[in-house]
Amino acid sequence: MASIMVVTGGNRGIGHAVCARLAGDGHKVLLIARDSEQGERAAAGIRGDVEPMAGDLTTVASVRRLADALRARCPRIDVLVHNAGVWPSRRVLTEDGLEQSFAVNHLAPFLLNHLLEDRLGRVVQVSAGLYVRGRAEAGRTAVGADFSPMRTYADTKLCNLLAVPLFAERWREAGITIDAVHPGVVRTGLGDRRGPLGWLLKAVKRKWATPEEGAGPVVALVGATGTGRYFDLAEEVPLQGPALDGDLARRIWDEAAELTAAR
Repeated sequence: MASIMVVTGGNRGIGHAVCARLAGDGHKVLLIARDSEQGERAAAGIRGDVEPMAGDLTTVASVRRLADALRARCPRIDVLVHNAGVWPSRRVLTEDGLEQSFAVNHLAPFLLNHLLEDRLGRVVQVSAGLYVRGRAEAGRTAVGADFSPMRTYADTKLCNLLAVPLFAERWREAGITIDAVHPGVVRTGLGDRRGPLGWLLKAVKRKWATPEEGAGPVVALVGATGTGRYFDLAEEVPLQGPALDGDLARRIWDEAAELTAAR
Protein backbone atom coordinates (compact mmCIF):
# COMPACT_ATOMS: atom_id res chain seq x y z
CA MET A 1 0.00 0.00 0.00
CA ALA A 2 1.34 3.43 -0.97
CA SER A 3 2.29 5.81 1.80
CA ILE A 4 -0.09 8.74 2.28
CA MET A 5 1.49 12.18 2.14
CA VAL A 6 -0.40 15.38 2.99
CA VAL A 7 1.11 18.66 1.76
CA THR A 8 -0.41 22.02 2.66
CA GLY A 9 -0.01 24.84 0.17
CA GLY A 10 0.52 22.29 -2.57
CA ASN A 11 -0.95 24.32 -5.41
CA ARG A 12 2.18 26.34 -6.20
CA GLY A 13 5.82 27.00 -5.42
CA ILE A 14 7.76 24.61 -3.21
CA GLY A 15 4.58 22.82 -2.16
CA HIS A 16 3.66 21.94 -5.74
CA ALA A 17 7.21 20.75 -6.44
CA VAL A 18 7.13 18.62 -3.27
CA CYS A 19 3.83 17.05 -4.35
CA ALA A 20 5.29 16.25 -7.78
CA ARG A 21 8.40 14.66 -6.27
CA LEU A 22 6.42 12.58 -3.79
CA ALA A 23 3.92 11.42 -6.41
CA GLY A 24 6.80 10.55 -8.72
CA ASP A 25 8.24 8.38 -5.96
CA GLY A 26 5.02 6.38 -5.87
CA HIS A 27 3.31 7.92 -2.86
CA LYS A 28 -0.35 8.84 -2.54
CA VAL A 29 -0.41 12.63 -2.22
CA LEU A 30 -3.19 14.79 -0.82
CA LEU A 31 -2.59 18.29 -2.16
CA ILE A 32 -4.13 20.89 0.17
CA ALA A 33 -5.01 24.28 -1.33
CA ARG A 34 -7.21 27.06 -0.02
CA ASP A 35 -8.87 27.54 -3.42
CA SER A 36 -10.43 24.32 -4.70
CA GLU A 37 -10.13 25.26 -8.39
CA GLN A 38 -6.44 26.10 -8.01
CA GLY A 39 -5.94 22.83 -6.18
CA GLU A 40 -7.62 20.86 -8.94
CA ARG A 41 -5.52 22.54 -11.64
CA ALA A 42 -2.34 21.97 -9.65
CA ALA A 43 -3.12 18.29 -9.09
CA ALA A 44 -3.99 17.81 -12.76
CA GLY A 45 -0.51 19.03 -13.68
CA ILE A 46 1.23 16.30 -11.68
CA ARG A 47 1.77 12.76 -12.90
CA GLY A 48 0.94 10.17 -10.28
CA ASP A 49 -1.60 9.57 -7.55
CA VAL A 50 -2.49 13.11 -6.45
CA GLU A 51 -5.82 14.14 -4.95
CA PRO A 52 -6.67 17.80 -4.34
CA MET A 53 -8.42 18.82 -1.14
CA ALA A 54 -9.71 22.27 -0.25
CA GLY A 55 -8.34 23.53 3.03
CA ASP A 56 -8.47 27.05 4.47
CA LEU A 57 -5.84 27.61 7.17
CA THR A 58 -6.82 31.12 8.24
CA THR A 59 -9.25 30.41 11.08
CA VAL A 60 -9.49 27.87 13.86
CA ALA A 61 -12.88 26.70 12.57
CA SER A 62 -11.61 26.19 9.01
CA VAL A 63 -8.55 24.28 10.21
CA ARG A 64 -10.82 22.03 12.24
CA ARG A 65 -12.94 21.40 9.14
CA LEU A 66 -9.83 20.41 7.19
CA ALA A 67 -8.78 18.07 9.99
CA ASP A 68 -12.22 16.46 9.99
CA ALA A 69 -12.03 15.97 6.21
CA LEU A 70 -8.56 14.42 6.49
CA ARG A 71 -9.66 12.11 9.29
CA ALA A 72 -12.61 10.95 7.18
CA ARG A 73 -10.35 10.39 4.19
CA CYS A 74 -7.24 8.92 5.83
CA PRO A 75 -7.02 6.02 8.29
CA ARG A 76 -3.39 7.09 8.62
CA ILE A 77 -1.16 9.94 7.45
CA ASP A 78 2.37 8.71 6.96
CA VAL A 79 3.81 12.20 6.49
CA LEU A 80 2.27 15.65 6.99
CA VAL A 81 4.24 18.45 5.33
CA HIS A 82 3.41 21.92 6.67
CA ASN A 83 4.38 24.02 3.68
CA ALA A 84 1.64 26.67 3.38
CA GLY A 85 2.83 30.13 4.31
CA VAL A 86 2.03 33.82 4.14
CA TRP A 87 4.50 36.71 4.05
CA PRO A 88 2.32 39.72 4.84
CA SER A 89 2.73 43.19 3.37
CA ARG A 90 0.28 44.75 5.82
CA ARG A 91 -1.45 43.88 9.05
CA VAL A 92 -4.59 41.84 8.31
CA LEU A 93 -6.70 40.27 11.04
CA THR A 94 -8.62 37.05 10.52
CA GLU A 95 -12.18 36.38 11.64
CA ASP A 96 -10.66 35.18 14.92
CA GLY A 97 -9.00 38.57 15.45
CA LEU A 98 -5.52 37.16 14.82
CA GLU A 99 -2.80 38.41 12.51
CA GLN A 100 -3.11 36.46 9.26
CA SER A 101 0.45 35.16 8.90
CA PHE A 102 0.51 34.04 12.54
CA ALA A 103 -2.73 32.15 11.93
CA VAL A 104 -1.56 30.45 8.72
CA ASN A 105 2.15 29.98 9.40
CA HIS A 106 2.02 28.90 13.02
CA LEU A 107 -1.41 28.34 14.50
CA ALA A 108 -2.70 26.13 11.67
CA PRO A 109 0.23 23.65 11.84
CA PHE A 110 0.00 23.65 15.63
CA LEU A 111 -3.69 22.79 15.57
CA LEU A 112 -3.43 20.23 12.76
CA ASN A 113 -0.68 18.45 14.69
CA HIS A 114 -3.00 18.13 17.66
CA LEU A 115 -6.13 17.15 15.76
CA LEU A 116 -4.38 14.52 13.62
CA GLU A 117 -1.80 13.15 16.02
CA ASP A 118 -3.50 9.77 16.37
CA ARG A 119 -3.12 9.30 12.60
CA LEU A 120 0.38 10.72 12.13
CA GLY A 121 3.66 8.98 11.46
CA ARG A 122 5.91 11.91 10.65
CA VAL A 123 5.71 15.71 10.34
CA VAL A 124 7.96 17.98 8.29
CA GLN A 125 7.71 21.69 9.09
CA VAL A 126 8.94 24.00 6.32
CA SER A 127 10.63 26.87 8.11
CA ALA A 128 12.87 29.81 7.23
CA GLY A 129 16.31 30.95 8.28
CA LEU A 130 14.81 34.36 9.06
CA TYR A 131 13.55 32.93 12.35
CA VAL A 132 16.77 34.31 13.89
CA ARG A 133 15.32 37.81 13.43
CA GLY A 134 12.15 36.88 15.28
CA ARG A 135 11.22 38.26 18.68
CA ALA A 136 7.93 36.49 19.26
CA GLU A 137 5.93 37.64 22.26
CA ALA A 138 2.91 35.92 23.75
CA GLY A 139 -0.05 38.27 23.66
CA ARG A 140 1.44 40.49 20.95
CA THR A 141 2.66 38.43 17.99
CA ALA A 142 -0.70 36.70 17.65
CA VAL A 143 -2.52 40.00 17.03
CA GLY A 144 0.21 41.64 14.95
CA ALA A 145 1.33 44.19 17.53
CA ASP A 146 4.38 46.15 16.32
CA PHE A 147 3.67 44.79 12.82
CA SER A 148 6.28 44.94 10.10
CA PRO A 149 6.49 42.58 7.08
CA MET A 150 9.95 41.24 7.90
CA ARG A 151 9.63 41.11 11.69
CA THR A 152 6.16 39.59 11.68
CA TYR A 153 7.10 36.87 9.18
CA ALA A 154 10.23 36.05 11.19
CA ASP A 155 8.16 35.91 14.38
CA THR A 156 5.81 33.30 12.91
CA LYS A 157 8.72 31.13 11.80
CA LEU A 158 10.29 31.43 15.23
CA CYS A 159 7.00 30.27 16.76
CA ASN A 160 7.14 27.17 14.53
CA LEU A 161 10.63 26.29 15.66
CA LEU A 162 9.89 26.88 19.34
CA ALA A 163 7.15 24.25 19.04
CA VAL A 164 9.19 21.58 17.22
CA PRO A 165 11.15 20.27 20.25
CA LEU A 166 7.97 20.29 22.34
CA PHE A 167 6.10 18.22 19.77
CA ALA A 168 9.08 15.86 19.50
CA GLU A 169 8.96 15.26 23.24
CA ARG A 170 5.15 14.99 23.32
CA TRP A 171 5.22 12.31 20.63
CA ARG A 172 8.34 10.40 21.64
CA GLU A 173 6.56 7.42 23.17
CA ALA A 174 4.00 7.32 20.33
CA GLY A 175 6.78 7.09 17.76
CA ILE A 176 5.71 10.17 15.80
CA THR A 177 8.68 12.19 14.54
CA ILE A 178 8.97 15.85 13.55
CA ASP A 179 11.75 17.86 11.93
CA ALA A 180 11.95 21.37 10.49
CA VAL A 181 13.81 22.57 7.42
CA HIS A 182 14.82 25.83 5.80
CA PRO A 183 14.70 24.97 2.07
CA GLY A 184 16.82 27.92 1.01
CA VAL A 185 15.99 31.20 -0.67
CA VAL A 186 13.57 30.08 -3.34
CA ARG A 187 11.94 31.83 -6.29
CA THR A 188 8.25 31.55 -5.42
CA GLY A 189 5.32 33.94 -5.10
CA LEU A 190 5.81 34.22 -1.34
CA GLY A 191 6.20 37.86 -0.36
CA ASP A 192 5.38 39.28 -3.79
CA ARG A 193 4.55 42.99 -3.75
CA ARG A 194 3.07 45.53 -6.13
CA GLY A 195 4.72 48.67 -7.42
CA PRO A 196 8.46 49.50 -7.65
CA LEU A 197 9.36 47.30 -4.67
CA GLY A 198 7.58 44.38 -6.31
CA TRP A 199 9.43 44.91 -9.59
CA LEU A 200 12.76 45.03 -7.77
CA LEU A 201 11.94 41.86 -5.85
CA LYS A 202 11.05 40.01 -9.06
CA ALA A 203 14.39 41.02 -10.57
CA VAL A 204 16.27 39.81 -7.49
CA LYS A 205 14.33 36.54 -7.40
CA ARG A 206 15.65 35.54 -10.81
CA LYS A 207 18.90 34.60 -9.08
CA TRP A 208 17.22 32.50 -6.41
CA ALA A 209 16.76 28.72 -6.42
CA THR A 210 13.85 27.20 -8.30
CA PRO A 211 10.91 25.61 -6.48
CA GLU A 212 12.15 22.23 -7.69
CA GLU A 213 15.51 22.87 -6.03
CA GLY A 214 13.78 24.08 -2.87
CA ALA A 215 11.71 20.90 -2.75
CA GLY A 216 14.82 18.75 -2.45
CA PRO A 217 15.60 19.34 1.26
CA VAL A 218 11.92 18.95 2.15
CA VAL A 219 11.52 15.64 0.32
CA ALA A 220 14.79 14.38 1.83
CA LEU A 221 13.34 14.82 5.31
CA VAL A 222 10.14 12.98 4.40
CA GLY A 223 12.02 9.70 4.42
CA ALA A 224 14.52 10.55 7.16
CA THR A 225 14.65 9.18 10.69
CA GLY A 226 15.11 11.33 13.76
CA THR A 227 13.07 13.96 15.54
CA GLY A 228 13.20 17.47 16.97
CA ARG A 229 15.88 18.65 14.55
CA TYR A 230 16.37 21.72 12.36
CA PHE A 231 17.97 21.55 8.92
CA ASP A 232 19.38 24.33 6.78
CA LEU A 233 19.04 22.77 3.33
CA ALA A 234 20.54 19.28 3.75
CA GLU A 235 22.61 20.07 6.85
CA GLU A 236 21.39 19.59 10.40
CA VAL A 237 22.31 22.71 12.36
CA PRO A 238 21.64 23.80 15.95
CA LEU A 239 18.95 26.36 16.59
CA GLN A 240 20.12 29.82 17.54
CA GLY A 241 19.11 32.79 19.63
CA PRO A 242 15.49 33.04 20.77
CA ALA A 243 14.68 29.56 19.42
CA LEU A 244 16.65 28.18 22.39
CA ASP A 245 14.48 29.95 24.97
CA GLY A 246 12.55 27.16 26.69
CA ASP A 247 10.43 29.53 28.75
CA LEU A 248 9.39 31.45 25.64
CA ALA A 249 8.60 28.16 23.89
CA ARG A 250 6.23 27.16 26.67
CA ARG A 251 4.52 30.57 26.68
CA ILE A 252 4.00 30.45 22.91
CA TRP A 253 2.75 26.85 23.16
CA ASP A 254 0.32 27.64 25.95
CA GLU A 255 -1.03 30.65 24.08
CA ALA A 256 -1.58 28.59 20.91
CA ALA A 257 -3.32 25.88 22.94
CA GLU A 258 -5.63 28.48 24.45
CA LEU A 259 -6.39 30.14 21.11
CA THR A 260 -7.24 26.81 19.46
CA ALA A 261 -8.69 24.96 22.47
CA ALA A 262 -6.15 22.23 21.68
CA ARG A 263 -5.04 19.81 24.36
